[in-house]
Amino acid sequence: MKITYEQKLTLYFFLIFSLFTGVIILFERSRETKFKTEALEEKLDAYTEIIKASLENYSTPLPAVERLSELLPENLRITLINRDGNVVYDNTMEGTMPENHATRPEIVLAKTKGSGSNIRISATNNRKYLYYAKRGNPYFIRVAFPYDIQVREFLKSDNLFLYYIVLLFIITLFLIHYVANRFGTSIKRLKEFALSDGNNPVNARIEFPDDELGEIGEKIIDNYEQIHKRKKELILEREKLLQHVHTSGEGLCFFSPDKKVGLYNGLFIQYLNIITDESASNPSSVFSDVSFREVAGFISGAEKNGNYYETQISKQGKHFNIRVNIFEDNSFEIIINDISGQEKTHQLKQEMTSNIAHELRTPVTSIRGYLEIALEQALNKEKVRSFLAKAHEQTLVLTELIQDMSLITKIEEVPLSFKKEEVCIGELLHNLKEELNELLIEKNICFEWENMEQVIVPGNRNLLYSIFRNLLDNAIRYAGTNITVIASKYNEEKDFYYLSFSDTGTGINGEHHLNRLFERFYRVNEGRTRDTGGSGLGLSIVKNAILFHKGTIVAKNRAGGGLEFLFKLAKYK
Repeated sequence: MKITYEQKLTLYFFLIFSLFTGVIILFERSRETKFKTEALEEKLDAYTEIIKASLENYSTPLPAVERLSELLPENLRITLINRDGNVVYDNTMEGTMPENHATRPEIVLAKTKGSGSNIRISATNNRKYLYYAKRGNPYFIRVAFPYDIQVREFLKSDNLFLYYIVLLFIITLFLIHYVANRFGTSIKRLKEFALSDGNNPVNARIEFPDDELGEIGEKIIDNYEQIHKRKKELILEREKLLQHVHTSGEGLCFFSPDKKVGLYNGLFIQYLNIITDESASNPSSVFSDVSFREVAGFISGAEKNGNYYETQISKQGKHFNIRVNIFEDNSFEIIINDISGQEKTHQLKQEMTSNIAHELRTPVTSIRGYLEIALEQALNKEKVRSFLAKAHEQTLVLTELIQDMSLITKIEEVPLSFKKEEVCIGELLHNLKEELNELLIEKNICFEWENMEQVIVPGNRNLLYSIFRNLLDNAIRYAGTNITVIASKYNEEKDFYYLSFSDTGTGINGEHHLNRLFERFYRVNEGRTRDTGGSGLGLSIVKNAILFHKGTIVAKNRAGGGLEFLFKLAKYK
């Protein structure tokens, strides 16, 4: 059973006061006994003076003592001892005198101080006496009372003082209990508050006694309420910081002084995957990847290098600005920002116009040529039909081009016209595989996906389908044969899914091409679109469809060969 603070306080005071009371009682009893003993010794001293005076009037001691025996108390033992310690007379002895008394305590004291007393058992008759001896001339005069009930009662302490002390002790105990209860009440209230983990309503404040400890308790609760209020404010500020980090256009990651990962956003992981040679979802890889060697070196020697460091890393055709800020407690943040140069708006418009004209010129020229030949030259029916068929193929190319351009324009100009619904990406990929199964078999391409069955994206089904359709078309046309294409979810946070679409094909020669893959009509090499088909707008549609779903996309060459697209899609409307 656990003792309460009030019980402990009462017990401590009880023990202290008990010790104090016991010392007082012992001291008083000792003093009282001493005083009564001195009073009895004074009485015995008077007897010795009487005997001494009588001895001076007689030449021999016997007649004087016998004459006084009738006047002195009957039980008074009278002994005369000479200077050598031999007993000359003892009124309790007849015949042979007892042994030498020179070593008796009372005689020793009488020799040195003139008088002395002692309570002991007589060696002569085995009775206990209170002895008193006084030095006379020529004898030591010793008188003694039997230490019987009468003497003991006389020396016994008066109990009245003891009764007063006990009564005072009981009253004090009640006072101690009252004081301990007042202190214990304040402590108990504080304990209840502490054990409740501070979950007391502000309007249900604990009432403390009106004393110093109560004032301390009130102050503690006031301070707690202030701390609780500040805690709520800090939580709110932290939520704001989290929202800012996750919606920031920069990749952010905070680390503790011992390089443990704290808060980070998905953009940091995405940029990390572009820069590092292997896919990574752990921000700690910045300390081991060769691309971040200088950054890791600065952090390790931050005390002599300062608190700020900035550098640039170029990878996969993109340029990144890396900043490191070290705080006062030696924790630090790493910020990755994509600083790849963007074309100006008017340059994009001019290039777009030029690209459209260029892309339209080829099929239009082909159609015109085929029709002119069919109309102007005398050809048999089979030849005419052949040229008309080729002209029709070019019209299909034009139709696909116009449809793709119309889709991009619609995404950019009227995004609200697209209906949104919950779309299961795993189901969408299954349908896509069935649709393109013949082409996949023809080129011996294995199309797989991982962790996609639970990816549910709120968006437009057709646009989401076009994302994966164009990415898979791109792999079928340009990645080669006997390859594997994998779609996977490699990370997930509160607001986004982070997805990867990669192949094990030939990849792209020259990292400078990677940043321009999503430009409209951009060709890695001339004639590529001509040889393999397509409008040249597939990856541009992918980018715009992902932007429609509040995401971003980048491309990178895989370390083991092939091309990988990293993108994110929003989880909420």
